[in-house]
Amino acid sequence: MTPSHHSKEFVFLMAMLMSMVALTVDAMLPALAQIGESLNVANPNDNQLIIAAVFLGMATGQMLYGPISDAYGRKPAIYLGIIIFLIGDLISIFSQDFNTMLIGRVLQGMGAASCRVVTLAMIRDCFSGKEMAKVMSLIMLMFIMVPALAPSIGQMILWTGSWRAIFIFLCLFGFIGMVWLALRQPETLEKQQRIPLSFFNVWSGIKETLGHPLSRNYTFAGGIMFGAFVGYLSSAQQILQFQYELGEWFSVYFGFLALSVGLASFANSRLVSHYSMEGLCTTALAVITAVSMIAASLIYGFEIEFSLWMVMTYLVTMFFGFGILFGNFNTLAVHPLGHIAGIANSVISTVQTLISVVVGASIGQSYDGSVGPLVVGFALCGMLSFFLILYVRKRYMRQSATV
Repeated sequence: MTPSHHSKEFVFLMAMLMSMVALTVDAMLPALAQIGESLNVANPNDNQLIIAAVFLGMATGQMLYGPISDAYGRKPAIYLGIIIFLIGDLISIFSQDFNTMLIGRVLQGMGAASCRVVTLAMIRDCFSGKEMAKVMSLIMLMFIMVPALAPSIGQMILWTGSWRAIFIFLCLFGFIGMVWLALRQPETLEKQQRIPLSFFNVWSGIKETLGHPLSRNYTFAGGIMFGAFVGYLSSAQQILQFQYELGEWFSVYFGFLALSVGLASFANSRLVSHYSMEGLCTTALAVITAVSMIAASLIYGFEIEFSLWMVMTYLVTMFFGFGILFGNFNTLAVHPLGHIAGIANSVISTVQTLISVVVGASIGQSYDGSVGPLVVGFALCGMLSFFLILYVRKRYMRQSATV
């Protein structure tokens, strides 16, 4: 008997599929230097492109899957994406130069994008409002275990094999996810609710999504803050493993930081029952911005060199805020657009990822042997997102008062 979408199995399956992107990124982190050396990369900062390429692929692929899932069902769209992911993975396994590696990584991002976009649409098919926020937070709680464990998995694979073995592991993970989806999860989009695939329908969905002030502002804010997170991911190995000389302990410290996001997601699943999602997002952004501005003033104003414990304390605070933001941002962005959830999620995810690639690459490439550029990046991203959310909230409060 196949499980209903209310079952625990649904939550576990959605978490696994959504985690493909995180696993594809984070399992590689301990191997970046080895990959760069093996493929003759001259500039160590260029190794960050192995991470950025995945997000670039996501940005180019996410617009495909929403319309496809709206027209043909959620499951066929995920099958297509995982097949593209597996092809990209094979290209990376057999790559002999850096450009081929990046092509494979872009295809992995394009394929994994289906798991990010369509799983959100499947969740929206089944839930809405605060109930959706609760489910998203529970999924995020399990989802975050992947980035917590992925670097350790990558490190353990490196102890017994080469960096190519990590890609073999990713192949197996993607294949198992596809089989589980095929055998155990019913389709969540009924045939009578499907929207024919046409340029007009896609264009109408894009205009409606970006034309809705709430959806647009939460999409932009989510992209900016995710960009700050991508900037951290891109430079995490250089900061923790090399700057602070953690060596093989890097994966442990990275996992500890990832768990703080999971703890925040679990807390958020409880907090949304008592507080508004908008208020939680505003509070989290205010904390991220204020703490980052204080940290930046200490680094550049008082020329204080952060010790490892200071950096870890700062990052735990940042990631707890991220754990509050990510689930709520996506829920708030798609909430007014449930009737076009597939296309809306594609548009939202594409715009967020494009913004995050630009922001994250800028932060990552500014790494100069100090944690300062990352702190400044967090401060600027938090401030801009805070004002975007504050603006749209005040606008809607004025409109409600005049009705």
